[in-house]
Amino acid sequence: MRKLLISFAALAMVLGGACTPQAQPGEVVFVKGGPIKNTKSGLHTMSIAVSDFYIGKYEVTQKEWVDVMGSNPSKFKGDNLPVESVSWYDCIEFCNKKSLKESLKPVYNIDKTKKDPNNKNDNDDMKWTVTFNEGADGYRLPLEVEWEYVASGGQLSRNYKYSGSDTIDEVAWYWKNSGDKPLKGYWSREIIEQNHNQTKPIGLKSPNELGLYDMSGNVREWCWDWYGDTLFVSSGTERVWRGGGWLGVEDPCTINFRGYQAPNVKWDDTGFRVCRNKPAETGEAEGE
Repeated sequence: MRKLLISFAALAMVLGGACTPQAQPGEVVFVKGGPIKNTKSGLHTMSIAVSDFYIGKYEVTQKEWVDVMGSNPSKFKGDNLPVESVSWYDCIEFCNKKSLKESLKPVYNIDKTKKDPNNKNDNDDMKWTVTFNEGADGYRLPLEVEWEYVASGGQLSRNYKYSGSDTIDEVAWYWKNSGDKPLKGYWSREIIEQNHNQTKPIGLKSPNELGLYDMSGNVREWCWDWYGDTLFVSSGTERVWRGGGWLGVEDPCTINFRGYQAPNVKWDDTGFRVCRNKPAETGEAEGE
């Protein structure tokens, strides 16, 4: 069976603390595309291949957000902490403003006056209509399949359960290790609050095979897609998030867990990372 080549352009047509010394917020990594090789991925048996693209090496930090947006919505303050308490709409707007700041063509057309007919969520009072500028070279949110592809290691995959390891504590901040002391037993919000759990500076855990940090844990990451029983649905009530976060349990930190929430919702465990399309003339090797 011919593999389905997933590219952003094709889909658009049919639809406070210090960080580690090596951490450079805003850095993007070139990812060579191809089929999903990780056998633990829910997409491994599907005829899907991902196109080459760039993705943020780290989650977007609060300093990056303030530099672009001018204010900080986050609950837990710190320049090198991932930004959180941002809605899907906030992230879309950030991508366009960051693109303009860097003299790139914005990916999204945002119409705040026209209600999106594909948004079926009665509790979403925003419902901006967001469409694509074909061929734009600016920043955007990852497609869900792109996110899983890079989280699973791309063509360098070693078949890990989490992004970069089968041992969650090596790569992820989640409810058991994101506070004053390690927690055991069953998840409890009261215990988590007493333990002062929160987000952590980017890049402190081990990277995955592609050199990406915090794909599992720290903050859940918004993706472009509507959530549905199948991939590539054209409408819905919630947008997809991936990766798990500091507040959550282990399962959402796996590479194939699909989460979702209304696009206007803002939680203190939800942030994002950015992507860019690969220019036609670019010829870097994977991981550079």
